Amino acid sequence: MKKRILVIDDDLDMCFLLNNFLCRNGYEVEESHCGEKGIEKYKQGEFDVVICDYRLGDKTGIEVLEEIKAHDPNAIILIITGFSDIKTAVEVIKSGAHDYITKPFVPEEILNALNTVIKESSKNGMEERSKKSNKHLQEGYLLEGQSKQSKELYYQVEIVSNTDYNVILYGESGTGKEVVARTIHNISKRRNKPFVAMDCGTLSKELSGSELFGHVKGAFTGAMADKEGHFEMANGGTLFLDEVGNLSYDIQASLLRVIQERRFKRVGGTSEMPLDIRIIVASNENLQDAYKKGKFREDLYHRFNEFSINIPRLSKRKDDIPLFADFFLQNTRTELGKSIHGFEEEVMQIFINYSWPGNLRELRNVIRRAALVTDTHKITVQSLPFEIMPVNDKTYVPASHFQKRPFDDGPGSKKGIFLKDTAAKAEYESILNALQQVNFNKSKAAELLNIDRKTLYNKIRNYESNSLSSGYIQ
Repeated sequence: MKKRILVIDDDLDMCFLLNNFLCRNGYEVEESHCGEKGIEKYKQGEFDVVICDYRLGDKTGIEVLEEIKAHDPNAIILIITGFSDIKTAVEVIKSGAHDYITKPFVPEEILNALNTVIKESSKNGMEERSKKSNKHLQEGYLLEGQSKQSKELYYQVEIVSNTDYNVILYGESGTGKEVVARTIHNISKRRNKPFVAMDCGTLSKELSGSELFGHVKGAFTGAMADKEGHFEMANGGTLFLDEVGNLSYDIQASLLRVIQERRFKRVGGTSEMPLDIRIIVASNENLQDAYKKGKFREDLYHRFNEFSINIPRLSKRKDDIPLFADFFLQNTRTELGKSIHGFEEEVMQIFINYSWPGNLRELRNVIRRAALVTDTHKITVQSLPFEIMPVNDKTYVPASHFQKRPFDDGPGSKKGIFLKDTAAKAEYESILNALQQVNFNKSKAAELLNIDRKTLYNKIRNYESNSLSSGYIQ
């Protein structure tokens, strides 16, 4: 059975072009030349896909989309928009459009988009789209925070996403550089093509070429079969190179040549392959400083530096911490199948006051750990790990961090403080102060305390697994 397409566009020439082209390619097409009539036609008929221009005489494409979605939440809608309307394109995807096509376009682009969304409309495809329709609540997508820094970050992601610019992402470990790279890819014109990530920091000099470009059988000892490299796997899409500054100078030269020529060969191979790719690189050090020091090729830096984005550390985005915390808790709650609905007020205060040296990755891990040990409907202070607790004149220490040793209040006994309790509290404060001095680096703290790291880890685990009657140290 032919798939039925509804075209909503007030440009009669465009409707005529699309009607003829799609009919020649096996589709059944109906037209409407204004938004209101298009909505009514959709309600009266059965259509597999709607193709709607964003700028209509009586409505916008988003208004049409929202009214059709209100009638049929599963409607598949493609929006046609001008190339310069980057923010518009992002908005239509957020509003529930399955794809957008930018003008000017060739008819084959419409055909490719139609084939893709119709293929996805199978049962499994429907489930996947249902997840994607709320993508900002999924891991792997950039959350648009409330802080000024987050809004600026999201704006930069939006404006560069609909270009083919290479991008450098700067940010500390754990700030979400790969998430930003994926978001750029997912709202770009390459979103239906592969996104491939490669951690350059884990590669040896000998393996870098093979991992990037692939190799042919027999190219070197151990090359038992042909292998695709990351460039080949990402062809047509986006390649993300994390910690790109760790690549050797020889590999940097090969990388420059590939980017310039847009062709590459597998290691040991003789035939060249064409390359259509966007490259996003990440570094926690400034690559401009690196090339000035002779650690990175200047010409390669300029190839990458068509656009750069600085990702702020979490301690600079305090206003976003509640949003990120709720997001991570929601994902963890689903993962663990627990009914945890938020955080105690003291917990959120601790989160906001903590420095988060591990950034978003550390926040996520703290919440996953806390959710695992929590048996109440809210994350409590007692569920938090030792290292994020504050240190000041009156330090709140969760009860779970000490061993309970009640006073002997029996007949004839004398009330008093057990020496072991006093020693435990003093030891705890010494460890906590040492950790604070070295920004919770356990190896350095153990050295400062003149104990081995294993002993320190055992003491910390002991504090976390036991409880003391009072959570306050005066």
